[in-house]
Amino acid sequence: MSDLTVAPVHSDPMLDGDHERMAHIVLEGVQPEEGEFISAGPSVVEGIVNGTAVKALCGKIWVPGRDPKKYPLCPTCKEIAEGMGWDVPTS
Repeated sequence: MSDLTVAPVHSDPMLDGDHERMAHIVLEGVQPEEGEFISAGPSVVEGIVNGTAVKALCGKIWVPGRDPKKYPLCPTCKEIAEGMGWDVPTS
């Protein structure tokens, strides 16, 4: 089972265009049926607390810091997640 988190975007809007105004999906890791959790990189919580950059499914890298519920979901992240058969948050 995968551990997905929708994270807000906080980066330089001059460089990011519309991606600055979207919430993105971050794969924090996977839990195989047998074995321990395998991290895919920094978690969203770690990014918020420590100022660590996270990477979205679409490839966007940023330091999270905004409420993702205030932004529409990145269509690229959504498409990738649905293509993998994952449940995607509705908002």
